[in-house]
Amino acid sequence: MRLRILSLVAFLGLTAGVAAADISAEAEYVVNVGGLNVAGVSVTLTDDGDNYALKLKADVTGMGTMIASGSASINSTGRATSPALSAEKFGLITKANGETFSVSVGYAGGAVTSFIVDPPIVDNYGRIPIERSHLTGVGDILASFVFKGGALDASLCKRKFGIFTGVERFNMAMSFISEDQATSARTGYQGPVILCNMRYTPVSGHYEGSEMTDYLAAADRILIWYAPLGDTGYFIPYRLLAPTAIGDLSMVLTGMTY
Repeated sequence: MRLRILSLVAFLGLTAGVAAADISAEAEYVVNVGGLNVAGVSVTLTDDGDNYALKLKADVTGMGTMIASGSASINSTGRATSPALSAEKFGLITKANGETFSVSVGYAGGAVTSFIVDPPIVDNYGRIPIERSHLTGVGDILASFVFKGGALDASLCKRKFGIFTGVERFNMAMSFISEDQATSARTGYQGPVILCNMRYTPVSGHYEGSEMTDYLAAADRILIWYAPLGDTGYFIPYRLLAPTAIGDLSMVLTGMTY
C-alpha cells in the first residue's frame, strides 16, 4: 500500500522547444487525499544536454500526521532523450514507523538489467509472478512522466508506456481530453495546460484481489494536467487527480523555479 500511494504521488513528471543550456529546476506540490492535505512533495530536475537527474522527496505533513508519519525519496538518472527520457538507474527509499524499505533498479535500452528490494518480499501468496518478459519495454515511475520537447498540445497525451518499480510491473496509456487554463492564484502556475486521461493496467508483482489494484484498474478517471516548465524544454504535471479506496488523491503544483 505504501509503495502504491508513493507511485501515485510519483506520477510527477517534470515546455516547448528544447533549451541548449544546462537546466536546473524545482517543482513543489501539495498532496491531498479525501479533502485533507497529507503530504508535501518536491521534485528537482537537472539536465546537462546529455544526461538528466530527477530527485523527488515526499514528507507526510498537515492532517496526514494524525494517521501516519514517514518520508520517501526517489532518484532517477539516465539519458536526456526526447520525447521520452531513457532511465538507467532508479532508487527509492521509504521510512515509516521506524522501518526502512528500499528499491534499486538498473535499466539499459528500456530493459531491466538488475533490481534489488530490501527487505525482500517473502509473502508471495496470491502475488502475480514477475516474468522475464515483463522486464522489457519499461522505464521507472518518475522518469516515465517527464516529457521533453514537443509542444503543449494534444500530442502530449498520445503516449503508452510500461513501468517497473522493482516491485510491480504495470502499463499506462494516456489520451487527450482537452485544452484548459490554470487560473488559480494559489497555485504555482497560471496559463494554458493540457488535460490527459490515464488508464492503469496491472501486469505483475501485485497481489490478486488487491483492493487498490482493482480500484485503479477499473478507474476511467485518472486525470493529469500538464504545464510548461518555462522555456526549459520540459513539461511538468500541474495537477493530478486519481481515485483511491480512501478518497480522491489530488496533487497540485504550488511553486516552480527554473
